[in-house]
Amino acid sequence: MDAENRIHIAVNAAVLKLLRPLCRLLLRHHVPFAAFEELAKHTYVQVALDDFGIPGKKPTLSRASILTGLTRKDVQRLVADTAPERAASDEGYNRAARVLTGWARDAEFHDDKGTPLALDPLEGSQSFAVLVRRYSGDMPARAVLDELLRVGSVRQRDDQKLELVTSGYVPRSGETEKLGILGSDVADLISTIDHNLQHADTDPRFQRKVMYTDYPASELPAFRKLSSAQAQELLEKFDRWLAVHEKSDKTDHSSQPAMRVGMGIYYFEEPMVPAHRKED
Repeated sequence: MDAENRIHIAVNAAVLKLLRPLCRLLLRHHVPFAAFEELAKHTYVQVALDDFGIPGKKPTLSRASILTGLTRKDVQRLVADTAPERAASDEGYNRAARVLTGWARDAEFHDDKGTPLALDPLEGSQSFAVLVRRYSGDMPARAVLDELLRVGSVRQRDDQKLELVTSGYVPRSGETEKLGILGSDVADLISTIDHNLQHADTDPRFQRKVMYTDYPASELPAFRKLSSAQAQELLEKFDRWLAVHEKSDKTDHSSQPAMRVGMGIYYFEEPMVPAHRKED
């Protein structure tokens, strides 16, 4: 078997493995295969046109057809159709996260010790409304507040002032918001793996995990607690470093493009006993 065939087999095996949890999620939310197929076709065409063009030449439908294996008529239909709508939660997630991050980092909304202040909802130079205008544009402050109260990131005291509970936006309820985070975070991980497949020798990106098999289930609660606490501490350390350098380095590198950067940590567990396939 030559190297190219081995790579194709490895890619197919990897795709089958990552599709399994995805298909589980799709079936749980009653998404039929035909709908998934249409989304896959649309994405294939979009990526072919955006990321696999020939330098110096305009992307063409014919090239997209060759790369994707779809007919030119199908490619033309997909390009002409309105793109699948991005979940409203994606924009809501980004706006809510920016407000929380600004509250946690911006010294104007801190006390003398650097602790985030309790804010008046609507009035004053250090009010929640001012915070929203600074970090969420034209989004109504009331709508942002309702969302952050709902997910538990903000608490309203008896005196009506608002307290920051956590600088992380993780919805406690509402699958729409959680699905928006799924798309964003999993896409980042796959992009990192893809980058390392191409540039691991010259420009590697950190991608590691620790895993034990045959681990006693009775010890899981202790590890969940330990991993959660230490991972949060590490992420907050990274956040403080990025916040400092974001401000100090902007003037020095004003001619360079702005970049999105971050570090993700995730926890997993599953039974070692394989699930038996059900017979019809």
